[in-house]
Amino acid sequence: MGASRGRDLGLLLLRTGVGATLAAHGSQKLFGALGGHGLEGTGAWMDSLGFRPGKVSAVLAGLGEFGGGTLLALGLATPLGGSAAAATMVVASAVDSPRGFWASGGGFELPAVLATAATSLALAGAGRYSLDHLTRGRFAPSWLAPVALTGSLATAGALIVRASTLRAADEGGDVASVDSVD
Repeated sequence: MGASRGRDLGLLLLRTGVGATLAAHGSQKLFGALGGHGLEGTGAWMDSLGFRPGKVSAVLAGLGEFGGGTLLALGLATPLGGSAAAATMVVASAVDSPRGFWASGGGFELPAVLATAATSLALAGAGRYSLDHLTRGRFAPSWLAPVALTGSLATAGALIVRASTLRAADEGGDVASVDSVD
């Protein structure tokens, strides 16, 4: 197998694994599938974390995961899918960070790895075995990855700060740690 085909096969495997994982998490939030809490449950939880309005935040998080994951798995508009997924996972990492790194303790290990993989795919592209390749990059121009990543990650940062501020105000004190249900 040539280096180029090996790279493209590696990107296909990474995209489908990461994309399917993200899409599954998003389906829990959006549809209550796979043991998820759906929009009502996820919205109430997000509201308690300071992500208000909670139901709107649940829709946005679900779309970032489900939509971004689906785009990554298909290799379609990969910079957009990767950017949406990365930003969503940065917020999830912030939510889980008070419990440390390891996922076994409820920490931010999994969302951090997913954010890193999604960012990498947004930058590297989908490879030959993708819809982006079949459409000749029509939905993935070279300028899109840096623009989409900058915008989505800046938005994620602003959401984290806003939620922390709202939660601190609810608790009547300093910016508090944030808990997760995932």
